[in-house]
Amino acid sequence: MSASIEPSSLHYEDRDIAGILRRVKTIAMVGASANWVRPSNFAMKYLLGKGYRVIPVNPGHAGKEILGQMAFATLSDIPGTIDMVDIFRGSDAAGDTVDEVIRIASEKQIEVIWMQLGVRNDEAAKRTETAGITIIMDRCPKIEYGRLFGELGWSGVNSGIITAKRRKMT
Repeated sequence: MSASIEPSSLHYEDRDIAGILRRVKTIAMVGASANWVRPSNFAMKYLLGKGYRVIPVNPGHAGKEILGQMAFATLSDIPGTIDMVDIFRGSDAAGDTVDEVIRIASEKQIEVIWMQLGVRNDEAAKRTETAGITIIMDRCPKIEYGRLFGELGWSGVNSGIITAKRRKMT
């Protein structure tokens, strides 16, 4: 784990986040949904479009495809290696996922656990740090990718064109 990543304070250096997003190639998405209006489906589609291999983990869809990718019931069921686990589950449920990752990390070569926006579990983060796995909490890799690699400007965000400031009436 990089010394500048401090999960307890949720402060992450941009260079560390960018390094993770450059380094990982295979992402297991726990809580991936087949429902196209769910945030996990949108994030999965985006990450697939950026060239990542995204493996959906959803017991209700195991053996079926989500966005053309075979879904698995558990992380342990996924054949081969996984670089990063992206957790789209509640903060309480994230602890069980973290424990599974810790059990299989060396076999699957998992380097990073990423908890989505609104997902934070400090106790699980401590267990992850002890196991030597990098942990990111309360962030979205889709949003971070767009922010760090200059794509937010494509939709008017951070371009100076769209603003929430009221214009002065003359």
